[in-house]
Amino acid sequence: MGKRLLVMVTLVLIGFTFSYSQSLFKQSSQENTNKEGSITFNGYTRGSAIGLNDNYDFASLFGEFSFQSKFSFGKAFMYSDIRFRSGTQFNEKYNTLEIKEAYAGLKSNKIDLLLGEQIVTWGRTDGFNPTNSITPNNYFFLSANPDDQKLSNFMLRIEYNFSSQINWEIIGIPIYKPSVYRYELFEMGKDLSFNKATFPNKEFKNGTFATRLNFNFSSIGFSFSYFNGYEPFYGFNIKSIDFSTGKPVIVNEPSFYAKQSVGFDMELPIGSWILRSEAAGSLTEQYEVNMSIPNPDISYVAGLEHDFWGFHTILQYVGKYTYNYSDLIEPSHSDPSNPLAIMKYAEEMSNYELTQFNRKIFHQQKEWNHAASLTLTKSFAYETLKTELTGYYNFTSEEYIVRPKISWLAGNGLKISIGGNWMNGPDNSLFSHASQLLNGAFVEFKTSF
Repeated sequence: MGKRLLVMVTLVLIGFTFSYSQSLFKQSSQENTNKEGSITFNGYTRGSAIGLNDNYDFASLFGEFSFQSKFSFGKAFMYSDIRFRSGTQFNEKYNTLEIKEAYAGLKSNKIDLLLGEQIVTWGRTDGFNPTNSITPNNYFFLSANPDDQKLSNFMLRIEYNFSSQINWEIIGIPIYKPSVYRYELFEMGKDLSFNKATFPNKEFKNGTFATRLNFNFSSIGFSFSYFNGYEPFYGFNIKSIDFSTGKPVIVNEPSFYAKQSVGFDMELPIGSWILRSEAAGSLTEQYEVNMSIPNPDISYVAGLEHDFWGFHTILQYVGKYTYNYSDLIEPSHSDPSNPLAIMKYAEEMSNYELTQFNRKIFHQQKEWNHAASLTLTKSFAYETLKTELTGYYNFTSEEYIVRPKISWLAGNGLKISIGGNWMNGPDNSLFSHASQLLNGAFVEFKTSF
């Protein structure tokens, strides 16, 4: 299905939605005389300290105030989450105002029509969601809560409820927003640097269309989804190679790519067990000639959730199959005495190494990629003390993450969390580089109202 046809379908649905919403607003204007609206305010203030890794004693120190508001009157609806933050991250002082979410629109029993900055997460598995290509992440924002890394998109979101159990969601994102990486902070040699990104033009053809048909029955839940647009996850191309110093000085730059994907997720309770699964097949173009575009692949997750001796346990297998996979061939030095041959070899070697790097980013180092994750949680002292332990190991790349956390509800809205994040892998793996910045312990004091 071409993007223009998808747009035509969306416009028809929007037209139907507006015509339907007009009758709803006419009806609601009569109802509001007897029915009052509702408005709620809440938020929190927190202080967070993270550090003690290889490169920084204090990787991140910040204080933050969040103010959240929700308003509804008849069918009209609005929501906002605004955060004020001041601190230091990776030795850089900052003060920022972040609009985490801010959107408004119509909510009714049949149709929701919402426009603005929104965070939408698709999928039913825990932490690994192949069907969710919508939400970008700031992977280098450090806090005690990994969900803080999620970023909003400006989007139009339509949700039509066929019944209380079946709904159809349509999302249009006009402007591309990628995830945030800080590879320029990695220690990868003084002759290698990363340039700032050049984003796709703000044109209609570069927008994103996504849709999902979701079923929630008492015995099973599942959905089918489709995505067409630029992927928030991205690779790198070589911007330039400078030989003026006698050896290659390389500048890499982010390179964004479009894809289409179809997905399926499922949640099936079986007695005291819950089986969850999720899979997505992605189709890309020009991957044969562009190192920064991944091959078509299928990503999948299968998980089991159950309580063992009071420990809430989630065990997952995470896999990927890469289509049209071929091993990389390392360049050979044809004539060490020929300056032109030396330059050609250096260029070929740079392309070879960056292609390897991109394959690590996309988890396409091998035709098959296998990993597992385990999450254990348990509460004590009448639910006031909660312990969490999450582990991840990739059998293909031999990389791992361990993340312990203890949270204490101290009373009067105060929550104290301590824990850490430790990741690593073989030399020159992504986790070995990232561990220099992202490893360490954290402590957070958070008071909510």
